[in-house]
Amino acid sequence: MDFKHISYERVENIALITLNRPEKLNAFTLRMMHELCSAFDQVDADDQVKAALITGAGRAFCAGADLSSGEDTFVDKFDTQDSHPEDYNKDAGGILTLRMFRSLKPIVTACNGASVGVGATMQLAADIRLASTKARFGFVFLNRGIVNDASSSWFLPKIVGISKALELCYSGRIIDAQEASDIGLVSHIFEHEEMLDQSIDFCKNLTQGSAPVSVALARRLFWSSLGDDGPERSHELESQFISSRGKSGDAKEGVKSFLEKRDAEFPNKVSKDLPNDFEKKIEN
Repeated sequence: MDFKHISYERVENIALITLNRPEKLNAFTLRMMHELCSAFDQVDADDQVKAALITGAGRAFCAGADLSSGEDTFVDKFDTQDSHPEDYNKDAGGILTLRMFRSLKPIVTACNGASVGVGATMQLAADIRLASTKARFGFVFLNRGIVNDASSSWFLPKIVGISKALELCYSGRIIDAQEASDIGLVSHIFEHEEMLDQSIDFCKNLTQGSAPVSVALARRLFWSSLGDDGPERSHELESQFISSRGKSGDAKEGVKSFLEKRDAEFPNKVSKDLPNDFEKKIEN
């Protein structure tokens, strides 16, 4: 897919995905949604990529939905062609975050400026959110007469708690990077001029010593367990994957490299060595 609303490049073993409509403050479009989904497909298929980092070009991360259609923006501008028998279209932001949810590589966002509406909610499906000192977040949907998108009613309370999630959505007030950090929305704040380099370094170090197949399984295990009523299902799944991983070349190399006091060179690949039916097991 040709990318027009995002850019994609590999920086060593990191996929750097940049929302790339700076003249529109990277306002979200259907094309951007499709391009981002395609980019995540590319990330999962490339065994050289260990993590994905998303940021914005220019002075904003994403200013939310493109409102250039005026008052009818939400009537027809975001027709995803994904209809439901009850005659509504699937939300574009939700299509994106559900794709992110299923990703096999860690996803990190580096919020470089304003992120409101879907610009804020798309980041909730990332594993880790980083921010510059100029970052701003706003869940402004109710101020626009609609409701929150991108499955944020599932993601946001799990990150900041139900009371804070409702406060942010009821009021639509804009919060700065420090408040976002205080409530657990972002993990680290960097000086604006240093943010991209620092974020790339963060991603490089994130999984440097970990087996990629194990990372993929851990990511899916943690996210899928958030909806469980208790720890029993997690115990069952972890037991199955420990058993299958314990017989793998990765496990042999992990132990051998530790005993030999050297860096591991894990042989297994995400593209071909994930356990059989692992998605089905996780989703059941």
